[in-house]
Amino acid sequence: MATLKESFLAFLEATLTPSRHVFLLGTLIVIFVPILFHLLIVRTSPYTSPPTILLLGPSGAGKTSLATKLLSGTGGDDDDDGARAASDTHTTQRIHTIELTAPSSSSSRASLEKARSDTASKHTKFLLVDCPGHGKLRPDALARVSPTSLADSKTKGIVFMLDASSLSDTDSLSAAATYLYDVLLALQRRTTGTKSSKAPVAIPVLVAPNKADLFTALPAAMVRSSLESEISRVRVSRSKGLLDSGVGIDEVGSEELDGWLGSYGTEKFSFEQMREFDVYVDVLGGNVVGKWPGVDKWWKWMTDKI
Repeated sequence: MATLKESFLAFLEATLTPSRHVFLLGTLIVIFVPILFHLLIVRTSPYTSPPTILLLGPSGAGKTSLATKLLSGTGGDDDDDGARAASDTHTTQRIHTIELTAPSSSSSRASLEKARSDTASKHTKFLLVDCPGHGKLRPDALARVSPTSLADSKTKGIVFMLDASSLSDTDSLSAAATYLYDVLLALQRRTTGTKSSKAPVAIPVLVAPNKADLFTALPAAMVRSSLESEISRVRVSRSKGLLDSGVGIDEVGSEELDGWLGSYGTEKFSFEQMREFDVYVDVLGGNVVGKWPGVDKWWKWMTDKI
């Protein structure tokens, strides 16, 4: 016993006596043990990315203002400070992602203000990806809706925002319709290009005409019809004269069919034609700045999809 006691005391004295070896051992333990625990937790707990909503549209439509307003939670109609904060933005030069939370209660999702005040129910996190709308930066945004990118992401919906007060201008309408054409065509190709017997999960689209409070803004129904008519013209201009040549659908090559949006051969395009490809389009008006109708319809649409 004496020998064991003496050995223990000698060991205790050695560990408590300041020395280079003891200091080095303690330093290594302090540094590497937390790292090992972190690596162990990361390996045993796989990371799951939250669902995503893509925010697309022409430059100046108000996408960044909407993202700012949703992030700050200023959804009340009388919130002038929130409106000013949301409007004080600059043209987006790069893809910007923000994290938002939505309550599980459907009644709380009805408006942004109710969602922020609901602390009792569970909340679901999701990402809102604000993509630049400038023509030179648009390829980066369209890359997000390519079949490959959508297959690797958890995209639950696409919000296509535009300025409802500028659609009476021919150039603005043409630019918005052309951009929307490319987005819808990418989603259509996602369905037609699948090699699996199982169709990909549908990704709905919300066309969100902004600035609905302005006198010059077109109502949602007119925005829908104007876009459908302009997309019809875009579709014809891209058809390479096939419709005028009298070529039947059985004689059309896969390349031409792949570039035709909606039901092939129809004279007029409508958003209803996209249902054939599991692409469901809604048109809901609203406004980021101003009192009415606000952003609640857009917010509810997004939170319902996640």
